[in-house]
Amino acid sequence: MTERHAVVVGGGIGGLAAAVALHRHGWRVSVLERAPQLGEVGAGLTLMTNALRALDALGLGDTIRSQGVPDTPGGLRTSTGRWLSRVDAAEMTRLLGTTALGIHRAELHRVLRDALPTGALHTGSEVTDVDPDTGEVYLRGSAGLRADLVVGADGLRSVLRARLWPTTPPPAYAGTTAWRAVTTVARPVPTAISWGRGTEFGMVPIGGDRIYWFAAVTAPPGLTVPDELAAVRDRFGDWHDPIPALLAATPPESVLRTDLYHLATPLPSYVRGRVALLGDAAHAMTPNLGQGAGQAIEDAVVLGAVCAGVPATGVPEALRAYDRQRRPRSQAIARASYGMGRFGQQLRNPAAIAVRNTLMRLVPARVALRNMARYADWHPPASR
Repeated sequence: MTERHAVVVGGGIGGLAAAVALHRHGWRVSVLERAPQLGEVGAGLTLMTNALRALDALGLGDTIRSQGVPDTPGGLRTSTGRWLSRVDAAEMTRLLGTTALGIHRAELHRVLRDALPTGALHTGSEVTDVDPDTGEVYLRGSAGLRADLVVGADGLRSVLRARLWPTTPPPAYAGTTAWRAVTTVARPVPTAISWGRGTEFGMVPIGGDRIYWFAAVTAPPGLTVPDELAAVRDRFGDWHDPIPALLAATPPESVLRTDLYHLATPLPSYVRGRVALLGDAAHAMTPNLGQGAGQAIEDAVVLGAVCAGVPATGVPEALRAYDRQRRPRSQAIARASYGMGRFGQQLRNPAAIAVRNTLMRLVPARVALRNMARYADWHPPASR
């Protein structure tokens, strides 16, 4: 078979995972990243069972597990520390075959990057347009590239999505601003999320006494302050243990603040001709189900599977199969994630909060875990 060339636009987790998947299936890959240096900023994340199975399909599951921390027993709490719902790690393993995993985002990024062949990554390469019929990729300030397959993994503000689906509205503000950081605390910390009135605080161990924490509040977009850690302390400093200790141990310069956006208008298709979108470019979602990275990695595995053994002439048909497999599931999870945010962090009415908390306490833990499992219980497809 004549060598097939895939150009991946974007060097984040989804783009690198797609490049790894295609490389494993015999494609020559070029990853074009517009940043001058390739790196993944951010703090931590949780990889659910579906993401770990997808990484297993890429041959990277064991490496990732060695870098992260299996979720410790935890669940949902109120701002005073009262438990609303508990998640038993052993029961999760029995139900799904594995527990979730906390890991630093940069470590996941590094493992994916190291799995690519030398010379596949090209930084400082800004893509401005693409021809979906020919696979011609246009770059700012340099000659274009011809590809048999183009993968749009260029994130929330995707250039390729805007060019190929110009009538789709841009990402919408989800109503929440969030802070993230990693700190070190030499004590056991559960994997847990705590809800207040229009507020949320979460914590995830990610190895080596490191704790990834995040905090979120309902607020207008675009607000920043000189000392973001002080803003978090003002909101959450009197919440239950160990939140004050986590904030006290956090260097102020490590705190990241991000307004949360999502694709409120789902795309009618993830593919056009020889171009396929994945990750945030295709289905940017709120983080309330912890599925953003997992869905991007799922996308990558399915894309690699449908393109395995496909000649260049068969790419458009293969991408239609990718769209059929990925769009319904990822868009359903995006809707559910947004709904969870409205039910959880964004809820402000005291009466509604009281009803919600009562319902959460009455639902048996096993039932709550099964509800969560429907999003995490996914298996990679067989290659064509």
